Amino acid sequence: MNHKSLPDLSDEEIKTEVMKLHQTIFEKYGYEMKYIRPPKGEYSERTLAVTKNLGYTNVMWSLAYDDWDENKQGRCDYGKKKVLDNIHPGAVILLHATSKDNSEILGEVIKEIKNMGYEFKRIEEFTQNS
Repeated sequence: MNHKSLPDLSDEEIKTEVMKLHQTIFEKYGYEMKYIRPPKGEYSERTLAVTKNLGYTNVMWSLAYDDWDENKQGRCDYGKKKVLDNIHPGAVILLHATSKDNSEILGEVIKEIKNMGYEFKRIEEFTQNS
């Protein structure tokens, strides 16, 4: 809910953070969360166990860049290059919605990735084929 580092929280605090987010997402979008990306990519065996016990599958990214930093916007070419140079089979791309650059480059990046022969799938499609 507040993008706190999960290893810094108690089990109860993790449950509160995650379940408040779960409730908010469900109320706003009617979507039942099943997956979680640990904020900042910070996790421990304990936090993985706590979120698993809450019914979540932890999903990490394989490709990200510093797009979240509001002081580092206006680098559309950099963002495109970062994503396109690092795309690979099975890539999970982390792009933050707060990035103005991402909103500008997303359509072009998706088109280019598809032109490279890749396709986009929902996480469920990957887990079903595993």
